[in-house]
Amino acid sequence: MKQAKRKGERHPSRVPSSVLLQLESGTESANHMEQIAMDMGNLLTFQFPDCSHRAPELRELGLVTGMRRGGVVLYEEMGLGVAEAAADWESDTVRGWAAMAIGHAPELSLAQRLELLRPFGGDAHFAVREWAWLSARPHVVEAPETALELLQPWTTEESPNLRRFASEVTRPRGVWSTHIPLLKLQPERALGLLTALRADPSRYVQDSVANWLNDASKTRPGWVEDVRDSWLAGTPSESTTRICRRACRSLARASRARAPESLPLAP
Repeated sequence: MKQAKRKGERHPSRVPSSVLLQLESGTESANHMEQIAMDMGNLLTFQFPDCSHRAPELRELGLVTGMRRGGVVLYEEMGLGVAEAAADWESDTVRGWAAMAIGHAPELSLAQRLELLRPFGGDAHFAVREWAWLSARPHVVEAPETALELLQPWTTEESPNLRRFASEVTRPRGVWSTHIPLLKLQPERALGLLTALRADPSRYVQDSVANWLNDASKTRPGWVEDVRDSWLAGTPSESTTRICRRACRSLARASRARAPESLPLAP
């Protein structure tokens, strides 16, 4: 499955009606603007005609809320069977619902949930990967130390998508998601996971690790500076240098803001 080759519009209102028709008929989106623009109720009706009576539940919702609601609908209608069935679904939005269904399922341990989310975390489409970690995020917030232990082996996965998942789902602040209080106050608990990724060759992974540390810098700036100094000691790789530079961007801005204005030259 490949992401749509067209260039997505920068605002939902600019998505052509012809593209909306394709999206609601089960094709993949080019960006989140297309997902926002589409009628997810129409997509549900097309993909699962037997569930058409639930289409109104997916209308007039925000993007993340709509995706989570789609997960609830699929779980209630299909149970955990969505995890296996999703491999045959072309629409990244529908695969994203399936990922959200796994997050909604009440009977799973964190280990079981992460294992079921693995194919979604490694999906070829960027949006499915994002829905996968957002699906797991509430459960990681509840048990961050367990999550770190379970995700440590993911740092050596061949797929950069899975390696990134390990970093992204544990970010102290994250995107579109609840913060993790423990890791905001004690980011050192994730040092083993971060260190395993400090020289990752993939920029996709590097960006996530840098964002993780940038999150932490907002509550524990000194700790992030110590990590940076430790990682840059000796002869760091190009990957590590790039991560450290990006990780300290908030610290750099704060430092510039605190710098005194230049004194006027003496006459």
